[in-house]
Amino acid sequence: MKPPPALDRQPPPAHAGLRVLLIDDGAHRADLLRDALVRQGCEVVGVIEQATLIHDCVLRLQPDVVIVDAESPTRDTLEHLATLSAKMPRPVVVFAEDDDRAPMRRALQAGVSAYVVAGLQPGRLAPVLHVAIARFEQDLALREELSKAQAQLASRKLVDKAKGILMREQGLGEEQAYQRLRKLAMDRGEALAQVARRVIDAHELLRG
Repeated sequence: MKPPPALDRQPPPAHAGLRVLLIDDGAHRADLLRDALVRQGCEVVGVIEQATLIHDCVLRLQPDVVIVDAESPTRDTLEHLATLSAKMPRPVVVFAEDDDRAPMRRALQAGVSAYVVAGLQPGRLAPVLHVAIARFEQDLALREELSKAQAQLASRKLVDKAKGILMREQGLGEEQAYQRLRKLAMDRGEALAQVARRVIDAHELLRG
């Protein structure tokens, strides 16, 4: 008969296995931070000091989270984080000593998920990472929704423009023009917006 499981067995850390890239932006506490992350069950995949290496390291090491440790994040670092946010978004946490609102505002504009002022406290790592990841996922979902809405609006404008061309050139009503576009899309196995773009391009080519 197997013994019952130990009641005092601790569950694994919430972020066990999380891959973290550290950026030492002048605070020089990377060793302390790395040790604290390892105790939390994280895997520190790299430690860098040059902001210019951020993009290449994220591409090569594929971290789940980027952590910046700074007295006050430099403009160079924030510029590279903004590029990262646009091209390869990741949750980014900044630990800073400077409580000035200007660098904090610039950091948030650069896509930083969490900006923690007043010291690096290892005991705060787990909740900070949790908040940063949650906020990043929420922001990413909102960004995807906005992108989808913009694409739908652009498609609707194309379809409306193509309908207008068919209505003028072929004397069709609005519903007839829409059905003509829809039939073309179904016959060709293409999206309605693609067919609308073809109609518009053909019209403009003939006019040219």
